[in-house]
Amino acid sequence: MAKNFFSRSPESTAQADSVVVIGLGRFGGSLALELEAQGTEVLGIDSNEDTVQSYNGRLTHVVRADSTKEEVLRQLSVHEFDRAVVGIGSDIEASILTTSRLLTFKKPQIWAKAISEPHAEILNQLGVNHVIRPEHDMGKRVAHLVRGSLLDYVEFEDDFVMIRTSPPTEARDRPLGVLGLRDKYGITIVAVKRPGGIWGHTTAQTVLYDDDQIIVQGSKTQAERFSNMT
Repeated sequence: MAKNFFSRSPESTAQADSVVVIGLGRFGGSLALELEAQGTEVLGIDSNEDTVQSYNGRLTHVVRADSTKEEVLRQLSVHEFDRAVVGIGSDIEASILTTSRLLTFKKPQIWAKAISEPHAEILNQLGVNHVIRPEHDMGKRVAHLVRGSLLDYVEFEDDFVMIRTSPPTEARDRPLGVLGLRDKYGITIVAVKRPGGIWGHTTAQTVLYDDDQIIVQGSKTQAERFSNMT
């Protein structure tokens, strides 16, 4: 059974630019609120009534329900959504069962949180294309920030990263077009921000200074090596 606190019917939500977020803990709740802040309508589902009450009025729609039951998900029109996030972390069985129910639908596209490597492996084996490990991924990201001179770090697949850093001496005071940084270091400086300014794309004529911030892209090893140059 589901206890609803909708401002509109779930059917109308599913037809809008909307996302269903199942599990409103720290990860799911933060995600749902951020989606709302960006103008996306959110159907939030959680099994805990106190949690649901705490999000009532903060999300477009929120409901207390057992997401492991297919008939409940259908009652809430979850099968009509294009996108779903399974943010359940404290109950692995509920996470796996909920994800399995969603996978029986033709849609939505699924993002699922994993709290451990075995959990992630099971979700991958079920056929989830987007498995998220927030604590693991953030730990890796912070480790790169702590050990180097990086201001921000984003890692993609296939060993490709983008980092925010300050320009090393080698990259300052001359136009980028004459420096040959890609040939020398295997990286590309794609954007620059002056003090008090906004981010802008670089060109071959761009000259960098020591108080600038830059975005560097390339392989993890090459980008970090470049950013750690003095």
